[in-house]
Amino acid sequence: MTEATRLSSKGQVIIPKAFRLLKGLKPGDEFQVSELGDSILLTPLRTFRESNLDDVFGCLSYGGPALSVEDMEAGIAEGARRIVDRDGETENYKKKPER
Repeated sequence: MTEATRLSSKGQVIIPKAFRLLKGLKPGDEFQVSELGDSILLTPLRTFRESNLDDVFGCLSYGGPALSVEDMEAGIAEGARRIVDRDGETENYKKKPER
C-alpha cells in the first residue's frame, strides 16, 4: 500500500487513515524517527498499559519459607558476587593467560 502525504509548515506529517487503521494508531501515539538511507522510518513506541501493585502482585511469587531482610541481602550479595566472578571483575579474579 502506498499513499502520498505532505509536510506542514509546522513540521507535521499526516499519516493516511488507511495506515492508521491498519496499524491501530491513535492520536497521542509516539514514534521513534530513524533515518534509513534516503527514507525516514517512523516506528510506533508501544508502551505498557498503566498498572498498579494489585495488577502485578504475585508475578514474582516465592513459594519457600519467609526470609528475613538479612537473608535477602545476603542472597543479593551472593548473586552480585557470581556475576562479578563470571565477568572477571573481582579482586579474587585469577587472570587468564594471554594468547
